Amino acid sequence: MSRKGLILFLSLGLIWGLPYLLIKVSVEYLSPEVIVFLRVFLAAIILMPVVLERGYLRELKGHWKWVFIFAVVEITFPIGALTYAEIRLSSSMAGLLVAAVPIVSAIFAWRLGIDDRITGKRVFGLSVGIVGVAALVGLDVSGSELISVALLGITVVGYALGPIIVSQKLSTVPALAAVAMAMVINSVIYAPLAFINRPTESVPSNVWLAVAALGIICTALAFVLFFALVAAVGPTRTTVITYINPAVAVILGVLVLSEPITLGLVIGFPLILIGSYLATRKAPVFESEPIG
Repeated sequence: MSRKGLILFLSLGLIWGLPYLLIKVSVEYLSPEVIVFLRVFLAAIILMPVVLERGYLRELKGHWKWVFIFAVVEITFPIGALTYAEIRLSSSMAGLLVAAVPIVSAIFAWRLGIDDRITGKRVFGLSVGIVGVAALVGLDVSGSELISVALLGITVVGYALGPIIVSQKLSTVPALAAVAMAMVINSVIYAPLAFINRPTESVPSNVWLAVAALGIICTALAFVLFFALVAAVGPTRTTVITYINPAVAVILGVLVLSEPITLGLVIGFPLILIGSYLATRKAPVFESEPIG
């Protein structure tokens, strides 16, 4: 990996591990609807000028239905559900559960016929990852938090399906254009909800800064860096970023918010990461025959 690629990789790993902390800080004073609206609106006003300047918008002609579906599947429900979930769940717990995205992506790819090479090693990886999630939930989650875990299930499914929609239905359009328009669409969707649930009391400045960082750094800048990283090191090596984000989320949760290092984290964290790695690892053609 080149020096540029390494810098991009480390920067994106930190940036995409940061939202869980920022959301946790924000939901103490702002409703999830306000947080999501401000996040996507800030990202939209930063990304859209780039899309317009490069003339990408016209390339979305004939693809608007799938752009809308992508916006709803990747952002509307997943980010909304994640933000609601963190009202009760710790930021480190949320980050680790979302780390199950590669596992769910592998299952979807197999069931949809996108990747039919399900080898014994990958099945083992899926099993290990699922055990890790079960350990995390079973050891650390109380009955009152189960609804929040279910909400994170929506986030995981959405984050897993979003890239599949892009690769299968929007592969011929600039990805940045699809992402920018998804932000615009969600700004429209969340605007009335944010207005209804707007804060009625004073909000600390650090909360506004956290929301601004969510939109500007963790969304707009992150996607720009992501596409630059793909161009620098390729899409396959870029997926390794998935294994960095949850570690950053846990470290920040423990150091900044004093969240506890629980037995569920100690057991579930490595199992989820190992399972994700094995489940998404591309099998060479000479490996054992696919199962099922």
